[in-house]
Amino acid sequence: MEIRLPELDWSHYERASRHLDNLTKPKGSLGYLEEIARRYVLITEDHEPDLPLKKRVYVFAGDHGVVEEGVSTYPQEVTRQMIYNFLSGGAGINVIARQAGAEVFVVDVGVAGEVEAEGLIRRKICYGTRNLAKEPAMSREEAEKAIRVGMELAEEAAKEGVKLLIPGDMGIGNTTPSACLICHFLREAPEKIVGRGTGVDDEGLAHKIEVVRQALTLHQPKDPVEALAAFGGAEIGAITGLFLGGARHRVPVVVDGFISLAGFLTARALAPGLENYIFCGHVSAENGARVILEKLKLRPIVDLEMRLGEGTGAALASMIIETALRIYREMATFDGAGVARGKEFEQS
Repeated sequence: MEIRLPELDWSHYERASRHLDNLTKPKGSLGYLEEIARRYVLITEDHEPDLPLKKRVYVFAGDHGVVEEGVSTYPQEVTRQMIYNFLSGGAGINVIARQAGAEVFVVDVGVAGEVEAEGLIRRKICYGTRNLAKEPAMSREEAEKAIRVGMELAEEAAKEGVKLLIPGDMGIGNTTPSACLICHFLREAPEKIVGRGTGVDDEGLAHKIEVVRQALTLHQPKDPVEALAAFGGAEIGAITGLFLGGARHRVPVVVDGFISLAGFLTARALAPGLENYIFCGHVSAENGARVILEKLKLRPIVDLEMRLGEGTGAALASMIIETALRIYREMATFDGAGVARGKEFEQS
């Protein structure tokens, strides 16, 4: 797959910087909030974004054959049960999204079995993946289809005026394929990346690390799509596509937790430089997440020791992104407010 990103015009960043410096405050006194505003303007090329932002969460759902290996404390049917919970508005992401003013859409990309529910977006590319510890989790065609699901939804969202995208996930066992992808792309040892996921004990964690090590030895993918196919996750593929589609249409995407990072790394491998088109929402408490962010030099907006997934950390961060843009749009300038500038401004 060939993915081309739009060129970034850094003059927008510089113009945003000049505007922020002219607001009634000492230069840089609002810290990272100012950088968030600059980067949003750079990505979107919009110096007067409409507020409140139109935000959309896509919770991508899929099942994983690797649960046969005992890598999760929850049974696979929980994936389907949680879909109904999302659609009825009772999950963590629903609560946080209501506070953030974000719409929540649930997408069946690869759930095992049929799910009949009003409001569910059906884009199924497989009925669960195969066991990555024994064979490729998906075919290359399935992996490409999963990526296209995310790209198409990003395009639809952009046409409907969405200004911020949030990838969510639901899939029992999905921290295992995510760990495989992260280890593969960052060339890290499983011990540094694999976490407890749904809460496995010490023995379960050691077993999970061994499953990931076995999969990394078994599969030797030659390109990013082959890696996605080998290690799997239809929902991870769709998240990959959401990052790519958002960037192509200049709609910033907010990285959520561990699963979202796996999708981001896959997308970044397909489109180098993708980090310039996203925001890092939070740092997951899942083992390895902080290692990943440090290695990629990504700064999380919030750090609240969360590891739920679903898009919850990114949805929380979206409120801070919106606050940064309110400052950019609504705070008075020195000239407009008739406030004298400090010496730092006279010298600059």
